[in-house]
Amino acid sequence: MNLRHAGRFGAASIAVTLCCGLAAACGSSSSASSDGTTTISFESYNYGTPDLGGQGTQQLIDEFEKAHPDIKIKPKGDSSADIYPTIQAEAAAGNAPDVAQIGWSKETAAVSNLPVVPIQDIAPSKDFTATTAGILPQALAAGQVNKKLVAMPYTISTPTLFYNATLFRKAGLDPAKPPTTWAAVKTAALAIHQKTKAQGFYIAIANAAKSDFLTQSLINSNGGSLLSADGKPQLDSPAAVDALSTMQDLTKSGAQPNIADNDAVSLFQSGKLGMYVTSTALLAGFDKAAKGSFELQTAGLPAFGSQPAKPTYSGSGLFVLSKDKKRQAAAWQFIKFLTSERGFTIIAEKIGYLPLRPATITDPKYLAGYLKQNPQLKPAIQQLNHVTPYQSLSGPQSDQARQILQDNAVSPIVFNGASPQSTCASVNKRIASMLPGS
Repeated sequence: MNLRHAGRFGAASIAVTLCCGLAAACGSSSSASSDGTTTISFESYNYGTPDLGGQGTQQLIDEFEKAHPDIKIKPKGDSSADIYPTIQAEAAAGNAPDVAQIGWSKETAAVSNLPVVPIQDIAPSKDFTATTAGILPQALAAGQVNKKLVAMPYTISTPTLFYNATLFRKAGLDPAKPPTTWAAVKTAALAIHQKTKAQGFYIAIANAAKSDFLTQSLINSNGGSLLSADGKPQLDSPAAVDALSTMQDLTKSGAQPNIADNDAVSLFQSGKLGMYVTSTALLAGFDKAAKGSFELQTAGLPAFGSQPAKPTYSGSGLFVLSKDKKRQAAAWQFIKFLTSERGFTIIAEKIGYLPLRPATITDPKYLAGYLKQNPQLKPAIQQLNHVTPYQSLSGPQSDQARQILQDNAVSPIVFNGASPQSTCASVNKRIASMLPGS
């Protein structure tokens, strides 16, 4: 099966052949208790985390259950790195969750290997049309397969440059003028490190979840793309090699420490890291850590010289995996709330993802007041206007291929000094051999 977001984000199209997994059975046959209450399981990588992401997800569940006393949610949390293989194992055992939050980087593998029931197939036609009408078209395109919505867009973020304005001032830098190019990032990072003894910069390109959205964002911004028009990997292209070489130079020069992503999060939260490029989703946690400690500011993804930055998105969709009709109906009600105006208000305020209903941004009932008091989310929202579609590797081995990309090319090149040219060439060949048509 070939699933690949192609073209500009606002007009993304996905061409695939739905596999037999879409029609597979899932879960137990019971759907309601003796009192008429329907319980559905929800597996999420935000739920249960000991931070604002977990608190925000719990608030979503609590408010939904209060508004729908006939539906109970049975939540389960997994890490973003573990959730897909965990759900895959659960599905193989006939115990997949009714609703699952699965990252966009794993969408192809999910549609290929899980008993996915398209959202459009469980929602009443008029209700579906009314519900999706106010959602950002670009976001809906991310979850479409053959013009049918397979996954409901739930969380989307764009790469954000978080920076410590307090450290900027101590280093003699103007926090009102954050770096807009990678050359400027290097200069500012070295100044911070030399003058304040704090670390200068870090990019979460080799993250624990093995997401390649930052890898793709850099390649896009350097004039290339991870995949060709026919879905072939282009990691060995000059644009990709040069982009990763630039990140390697940040490490070799001392502008960026050679540490794990989780350690960089801790450094930034403790005020000992000047700049950090990562997902918008970390905003709520960073904002909480900064209060009373340092001034937090944000900016968009830096560019390669005069080329425009072309970030792609990370985040997740909501997938329905239940065969039971009553649980499917309950799942639709739950998904409707999660992606409602109120749902996206909680998601933006409590977690830090972007509101995918544009009307909430200026509506005082929802996010207008919050964004006025908390402008740090605005650069990420503005990037939605020129974001480039995420490109999915195709076929049933797509998830393994993406992990190989991150583990065998990105991490060794950026942090361990591996040859960008030869490493990209060998990993590109390996990935290509795993995709359909090789």
